[in-house]
Amino acid sequence: MSWGTELWDQFDNLEKHTQWGIDVLEKYIKFVKERTEIELSYAKQLRNLSKKYQPKKNSKEEEEYRYTSTRAFLATLNEMNDYAGQHEVISENMTSLITGELTRYVQELKQERKSHFHDGRKAQQHIETCWKQLEASKRRFERDCKEADRAQQYFEKMDADINVTKADVEKARQQAQLRHQMAEDSKAEYSSTLQKFNSEQHDHYYTHIPNIFQKIQEMEERRIVRIGESMKTFAEVDRQVIPIIGKCLDEITKAAESIDHKNDSQLVIEAFKSGFEPPGDIDFEDFTQPMKRTISESSLSNSRGDGKSEPKFGGKSKGKLWPFIKKNKLMSLLTSPHQPPPPPPASASPSAVPNGPQSPKQQKEPLSHRFNEFMTSKPKIHCFRSLKRGGAGPEDFSNLPPEQRRKKLQQKVDELNKDIQKEMDQRDALTKMKDVYIKNPQMGDAASVDHRLAELGQNIEKLRIEVQKFEGWLAEVEGRLPPRTEQARRQSGLYEAQNTSAVNSCAQDRESPDGSYTEEQSQETEMKVPATDFDDEFDDEEPLPTIGTCKALYTFEGQNEGTISVAEGEMLYVIEEDKGDGWTRIRRNEDEEGYVPTSYVEVYLDKNAKGAMTYI
Repeated sequence: MSWGTELWDQFDNLEKHTQWGIDVLEKYIKFVKERTEIELSYAKQLRNLSKKYQPKKNSKEEEEYRYTSTRAFLATLNEMNDYAGQHEVISENMTSLITGELTRYVQELKQERKSHFHDGRKAQQHIETCWKQLEASKRRFERDCKEADRAQQYFEKMDADINVTKADVEKARQQAQLRHQMAEDSKAEYSSTLQKFNSEQHDHYYTHIPNIFQKIQEMEERRIVRIGESMKTFAEVDRQVIPIIGKCLDEITKAAESIDHKNDSQLVIEAFKSGFEPPGDIDFEDFTQPMKRTISESSLSNSRGDGKSEPKFGGKSKGKLWPFIKKNKLMSLLTSPHQPPPPPPASASPSAVPNGPQSPKQQKEPLSHRFNEFMTSKPKIHCFRSLKRGGAGPEDFSNLPPEQRRKKLQQKVDELNKDIQKEMDQRDALTKMKDVYIKNPQMGDAASVDHRLAELGQNIEKLRIEVQKFEGWLAEVEGRLPPRTEQARRQSGLYEAQNTSAVNSCAQDRESPDGSYTEEQSQETEMKVPATDFDDEFDDEEPLPTIGTCKALYTFEGQNEGTISVAEGEMLYVIEEDKGDGWTRIRRNEDEEGYVPTSYVEVYLDKNAKGAMTYI
């Protein structure tokens, strides 16, 4: 089956069909190009999606990725990034193996098609020329025959006419013979031209045109084969990345199977465990007996003596185990005097009155009312230590609960040890370099590294001091907690507790009766801990500054929680003036401070305070 024999007369249709085939090929190329653009766009969107949900450096999200579920999600994001890379590979392979190759092939195909149809048109033009020559020879033969016939008739007519001279008859005879000869010549030429045309026509339809059409057929078949191969490549390019995509999906499945809910629950405990013991039961307060309110040592409030100073934690060092402002505010609401102070005695000598003026009695309010007041009040931040350090929190992390503080300190110690090791490695390397310079002076001056070695030695010494300081704090904290194995202590140090707010950094402060913060100690800080050598060196709990002095006008027996007893004429220090509630906070010595009625003392404030004021 050949186009040359079957379609010998369909030159124009073949020309249209081959042009249509090239158009189909170009359409397929355009389709593959758009597919590659889609793959690139899809890969870009996948990468952007993966990048969007990646944890940002030095952010809270990084801490969240210690849980197995979030680590599995991170693995999914990484695998999606690799998944996007495979779609980029698909685009690259399709561009190089299909689009590029077919584009070059189309150009070659167009040139080949143009050449074949040019040969076909040339053969058609040749046969048409031969046909025209045959037609011209035929017409000339016909014309000569007609003229010869007319010349013969004219001669016969002249020969029959008796009136015509013999010369005219002879002339007519010669003319007839000449025309007859011309007709014979035309006949011979026509015959020769006809034979030639028949030969050319046979060659045209049985040789030239079949050969040309055969080449066109082969060209078209190659185009069909080529587009089929391209479609196979199209599928193969996808198939080649399927194993890698399958591995990505397998890794995602593996990450999902690695999620351990028990482990995540344990991490939550390690992240947020404070190390405090839950508060104990509140003792029953019997108001039928004339006795002061007693609060057990296991309750939320502090355990204090009758006007006596609180026991110190570990000698000089003050406790810092309860860092929550809300807790302290609740304790203050439960323990500080909220009733108006007693009026001064009517007599000039209050000591002459039997029993003297009564100390303020605690008004008993429902616990729910105290909680409501606690929840609706706004805390006042008077944390001078945090302001002194730029609001970043104490260096010893004393604003954190014990368990979280221990982890932070352990992490700090580990970081410092790594820094020390790094500095020591540099020192060892410089020492070796110095030895080389000493043995080979031409390589360098040995004295040039002495300055750097001295700097490294100083840095190492500073870091070791820092390590000792933090290890001291760490030993202090670990002394307050139940014993832990070394492995558990090291593992827990790998995770940081989240940073507390600026309010929580004022953990050691307590509130006065009007809501301002003081430095009273909570019950938790009274836990007995052996004193260490680091207590004096690292205690940064500073007492409230003195803002003036005062003189006791009357004797006051401070029997309620938060008050202090004073004697008439006694001079004391003022550490917090009256806020409008009738109470002034004073200090006798380092261990004794409390509130007294403002009307019982005469206050002299310093010049740099809020102005000298006297309450009489």
